[in-house]
Amino acid sequence: MNSRQRRGTILLLLSVLCALGAFAGVLTVISDVNSKVGPEVTAYKLKDDIPAYTPLKADLFVRTSMPKRWLSQGAVTDISDVNGKMAATHLTRGSLLQDGMFTDRPQLKPGEQEIAIMIDAATGVAGKINASDTVNIFATFAATKQGDTPESKLIVANARVIAVGQLQALNPDAAAKNQTTQAVPITFALSTLDAQRVAYAESFATHVRLALVGRGNGDSTIPPGDRTYRLEKDQ
Repeated sequence: MNSRQRRGTILLLLSVLCALGAFAGVLTVISDVNSKVGPEVTAYKLKDDIPAYTPLKADLFVRTSMPKRWLSQGAVTDISDVNGKMAATHLTRGSLLQDGMFTDRPQLKPGEQEIAIMIDAATGVAGKINASDTVNIFATFAATKQGDTPESKLIVANARVIAVGQLQALNPDAAAKNQTTQAVPITFALSTLDAQRVAYAESFATHVRLALVGRGNGDSTIPPGDRTYRLEKDQ
């Protein structure tokens, strides 16, 4: 073997050693990254904004993968966890699904049914009525014949609120005065008779308003004489 062949052999061996060293370095980096990142797990992100109190289902979310060590403690990894749940607050598109974002849907008691009506945002809710609150529902009716006076009636006492929707803009008739332009859908759990009363009031009353009942007073009895008011009562 001449000197030129020896140099070629030496260079070849050096190239092989460098390649092995580079490969070992790559393996070391990968091993180091894996040790720092760890295995990946499944998580879920919101496809779109979800209004508060919306019933949740799997197709509202998109599946994603991320390192387990980067996942927050309350992140949902099993989409079946949202079955039978509803959004606790307004949820934003792209957010990672967390335990605190949803809650159990209110359970109806035997003989109850859900009924939702639109309530004037300013006079009926004012941002202070929430799910699980108890309210009295008042309706104001115009006089139906000459000589009568308008009256206000307590149509349902101690109604249980189970959901409060998002503020919605309405399009009232421009010719109608004092018509609501913003309203909030409120869902109640009521008996059949009380649900009929609410439906009647929504259809025929001039206004339907809510009065928040203080906690601890939800089962208070209101005397029949206090359920209807006319102006002449104060005259």
